[in-house]
Amino acid sequence: MKSRTAALIAAFSANLIYGINYVVAKGIMPDYLQPRAIIFVRVIVAALLFWLITPFVAAEKVSKKHLFQIAVAALFGLAANQILFFEGLNLTTPINASIIMVGAPIAVLVFSQWINKERITKTKVLGIALGSFGAAYLILGSGEISFSKDTFLGNVLILLNASTYALYLVLIKPIMQHYKAITVMRWIFLFGTIFILPFTLMPALEANWSEIPFNIWLSVFYVIFFTTFLAYLLNNYSLKTIHPSTNSAFIYLQPVFSSILALSFKKDTLEIQEVVAALFIFAGVYFVGRKSQLQFFTTKLTQEK
Repeated sequence: MKSRTAALIAAFSANLIYGINYVVAKGIMPDYLQPRAIIFVRVIVAALLFWLITPFVAAEKVSKKHLFQIAVAALFGLAANQILFFEGLNLTTPINASIIMVGAPIAVLVFSQWINKERITKTKVLGIALGSFGAAYLILGSGEISFSKDTFLGNVLILLNASTYALYLVLIKPIMQHYKAITVMRWIFLFGTIFILPFTLMPALEANWSEIPFNIWLSVFYVIFFTTFLAYLLNNYSLKTIHPSTNSAFIYLQPVFSSILALSFKKDTLEIQEVVAALFIFAGVYFVGRKSQLQFFTTKLTQEK
């Protein structure tokens, strides 16, 4: 139970980071850096960090079979995910992106049932429904939503991003049962670096790095260290214990965190809709992450044997 609690806290923390990232990353593009230049620096630096610290915390050998599976997961969860997210966010609005990302937990349930044969329980369906309603209610009431021709391509890219992220969570779950999170992440980012180089090297070389102001460098640091290095590590750590569907349910918290950030920096007033939406969202996360008593006692009996 302690490990499950730690996993839930890790998933919560990762999505807190992601929630803040919508505002931070949008402030960098496109005035200071193009999306692919950001992807280049964040993936390269994060990969270096993972490989530099791994010898001090883990020394595990990964089998060739699992290396291939990790490479496939990196293709969807890092390379495709990052390119689709930043290109999409650059072409659409944070509100649109938040709405579309609500579909990720549903995609996780579908992929989990299809690939890992995970049982879709009524409790999880209830949690998904509550979380979807709460997130949609919060976002729909937070501002004008634009699905014009100007944002159509961005919306499509974000939708594809949500699908690749969901597939990544399902693919990486079995691997996390064999290795430490840090071990898996160094290989994820090594393969991810190889995949993204052809698409991001030239935009990175063409970027005017010397003209970026200090406050934007702070945003870039946040994207690299927190959103990339720390959030990926926390998410993978959580998948050692909880199901991908449980992990993805925390996506519903991202609009709440974004609203809190807006209240802090934009000095907005707290409306009743934020309170009501938050209650539905937290209820949704609770039901998706809840383990039934029967499942808990079955697990305990198996461990005792």
